[in-house]
Parts: sequence; C-alpha cells; structure tokens
Amino acid sequence: MKLLMIYMTRFGYTPTTKTVESMPEHSGNKIFENVQTAFIHVEEKDIGNEVSVKRKLIKNLKWISGKNNTKKIILHSFAHLAESKADPVFTKSLFDETEERLSNSGFQVEQTPFGYFLDLEVEAPGFSLARVFKDL
Repeated sequence: MKLLMIYMTRFGYTPTTKTVESMPEHSGNKIFENVQTAFIHVEEKDIGNEVSVKRKLIKNLKWISGKNNTKKIILHSFAHLAESKADPVFTKSLFDETEERLSNSGFQVEQTPFGYFLDLEVEAPGFSLARVFKDL
C-alpha cells in the first residue's frame, strides 16, 4: 500500500466519470475544511496481508491527524502511486473497514466516491507535516 497524506484547509470534489460499474451512482459536490486527506493506493501484494496493512494505515492516519490537529479524515482511492493494483472489491472493503474503525475511535471519516474520476478542489498549506508519504 502506498499512502500520501495531505492536510488541507479546503478539499472538495465533484464526480465526473464512473470507472467501476458495480459502484453506486454519485452526483453533486462536497466540500470539507481543515481535513486530513489520505490518497491511498492498495496494491495486489496487500491481499492476504489486510490485517497488517489496515493496522498500519489506521496508525498512520491517527498519528498524522493528531500532528495536524484535526479529527476529520477523508479516504480517497488514488490508484496512481504504484503499478500493481488490488481488486476494486478488496480495496473498497478495506476502505469501509478503515472508516468504521476510525469512526469508532472518535474521528469524522468520509470517503470520496469509489470508482470515479473526480474534479478536485485543493487548498493545502506548506508546512512540515502537511504532506507525508508512506510505503506500508
């Protein structure tokens, strides 16, 4: 798994093109403020290691959210950080489980529409821990 975490003062999206036909329909835009975003690329090698990968993902998201003083997290599937990709069904399941665990820990968690290309609105400050990359 590759994980690009970016703290954003403003993050918004609008679904444009559906790329995974089995996913639900989404329309309309959403905007968030003072949020920790997680651009997540789940790799084929993560299948079979989901317990370990999910634990590391959650640990990193809790850590960086604390450093950036926010309890709001956005999970965004970003399958452009490596060549190998996990199956979309596996990836979506991992996202859903991660959202549930973080929500149970007191975080406000949302996912961008899975299986869509999105127009993104991004405002990200430039300080040390605003952008962190991890190879889990």
